[in-house]
Amino acid sequence: MTQLTTEQYDRLERAVVHKQRIVVYRRGTEYIVVPLGLENRNGREVIAARNPTTGDVLSLFIDEVEAIEVVG
Repeated sequence: MTQLTTEQYDRLERAVVHKQRIVVYRRGTEYIVVPLGLENRNGREVIAARNPTTGDVLSLFIDEVEAIEVVG
């Protein structure tokens, strides 16, 4: 997935605002995280997220993501 659709961005932005969990699939791995915000690093979009169990902060580059789902 190189770009998100407008609808996917809207869902992701609502998840950030409402602190809803999302599932991100990247390189065959499933990440269940709480998105903290969207950033731009060196021209690449990044989802800054926190693991709800460990509290670890993750940076997930959107151009490496296969799929994103908001799970609430």
